[in-house]
Amino acid sequence: MQMSETVSPSTAARFPSWQSEVQAAVNEMNPEKLLQRVHSAEVAIFNRLQELGKSASKDGAHHAESESLANAVETLRLLKRDRLGFPDWKQR
Repeated sequence: MQMSETVSPSTAARFPSWQSEVQAAVNEMNPEKLLQRVHSAEVAIFNRLQELGKSASKDGAHHAESESLANAVETLRLLKRDRLGFPDWKQR
């Protein structure tokens, strides 16, 4: 998965409560600001997951957003590994 796949132009406005934060992290070129952007995106994702948990839909209405959230979490993991030098916790 490439980082650019997570927030594509076609889905950029679908979930603005958290996608804009993820996109800002992906676009951040300043290494000194990147960690803060990643943290902000993680907080936005966490908050959205909390909201979804409270309004758990039994009909799968949030399925697309749940998939996008999972992709965003993976993108942030890759940003931390590749651009911030974090260890690869998914390494086998």
